Amino acid sequence: MSFFRSKPAASRMTTLLPLLASIVAITPLALDMYLPAMLTIADYFHTSVAIVQNSLSVYLAGYAAGLLLFGPMVDSIGRRALALPGLLAFSIASLLLPLCSSVEMFTVLRFIQAFCGSAATVVVPGVIRQFYGKDTAKGMSYVSMIMMLAPLVAPTMGSVIMYSLGWQAMFYFLGAYGISIFTLSVSKLPHSAFSTEPSRPPIDIIGRYKTVFSHQPARKYIITSMLVSLSFFAYLTSIPFIYLQFYQTGEFVFSALFALNIVSFMLAQFFNSRFVSRLGSTYILIRALYLGLLFASLLVLIHVLQLSLVWTVVCIMPLMGSIALIAVNSDALILMEFAEHSGTATAVIGTLRFGIGAAAGPILTFFHNDTPLPFALLMFSSLVLIIYFLRSNLSISSNAKA
Repeated sequence: MSFFRSKPAASRMTTLLPLLASIVAITPLALDMYLPAMLTIADYFHTSVAIVQNSLSVYLAGYAAGLLLFGPMVDSIGRRALALPGLLAFSIASLLLPLCSSVEMFTVLRFIQAFCGSAATVVVPGVIRQFYGKDTAKGMSYVSMIMMLAPLVAPTMGSVIMYSLGWQAMFYFLGAYGISIFTLSVSKLPHSAFSTEPSRPPIDIIGRYKTVFSHQPARKYIITSMLVSLSFFAYLTSIPFIYLQFYQTGEFVFSALFALNIVSFMLAQFFNSRFVSRLGSTYILIRALYLGLLFASLLVLIHVLQLSLVWTVVCIMPLMGSIALIAVNSDALILMEFAEHSGTATAVIGTLRFGIGAAAGPILTFFHNDTPLPFALLMFSSLVLIIYFLRSNLSISSNAKA
């Protein structure tokens, strides 16, 4: 009998939400913990920081590739059949990373680590969609708030571990974390809704993707999710250069400033969890888009005028909060359209999100001019494109307000 069938719904979700957040948190932990160590890792492998930064894009590409494969599979073979092996393989890859003798081997293992981790994280939105229904955005915000503790502490934790035990210890920590989450998931992670039925839907990867992509109402939100992710990963890729190299803050100041932006993410998710049921995902998404465009414009102006670090920090915080609101509500609007194909819909969201996230590094490298201006322009351009694709929603919103 399923774990969920023995407890009232509220109690079940209270127990399960921290586990779901912990599963999703493997990605920000794997991405953010080693950011302060990039210079150190580059020295260790006798290579440039740019080469080590590319391992971030490789991780995103591996994660996107995994979602592309595993998303449709979860709708057919079940959540546990994917999540448990994925968590175990992620842990093994993490434990092997400190043993690398070259940056090429390090980069390949990062791809494998991400690919395996995606098999676990792809199941989470489906669980939320199953138990929250029309309040999916609320459930996703709850998970995001808990999960955001990972990127909040990851850079600081990474700095402490690096200076105390060496950069290799960061990946031993990730391996231990993955094993602990695997152990909890064995007893706590629920089966899919069809897990007790005698037959399951056949695996039809191409057919399931056709179903999602041919759904016109969801298409504009899929594009929105993709573009807001480009903006976010532009931030994630650039922020070590901006804070550590351009403004020369030092690792611990970098970690503190990075944490401020995560706090902004968490506050945005808290706001969403409190008001999305009343205001609706579309309403909040559009208002967050306007707010984000305002601060993205200011960020471009700040770097055109070459203003100080303080202005950049003050501007990025509300911008990142706006991005968080756009992302969680666009994802919820997509998932609410696909009750029977939540795994495939999650794969579409994640593949496009992390696929375009992997492109952020090369784009920024191509336009790199030793200033943060290309980063600011990329964030601004992403939000402008979202306005273009959501223009029909914007006109509806204006008419409703009138």
